[in-house]
Amino acid sequence: METTLLNSPLNSAQILLLQTFSQINSEQEKEDIQSLLLNYYQKRVDEQAKQFHFSDEQIDTILNSHYRTSYK
Repeated sequence: METTLLNSPLNSAQILLLQTFSQINSEQEKEDIQSLLLNYYQKRVDEQAKQFHFSDEQIDTILNSHYRTSYK
């Protein structure tokens, strides 16, 4: 399997995750790993969001805005 992964278009993080996921033996383990990953990315998003210093009103405005381009 290592030889196949070395010639793969996947990066080292993707390969590590695949190897980790191959060891999952239960739904609970899957949910635990999923929770760890979600918590990690939530923490990163929170840290990046602190740099912008938005007020609650500004955040609500952004969340409720529609910025799609009209093609009509």
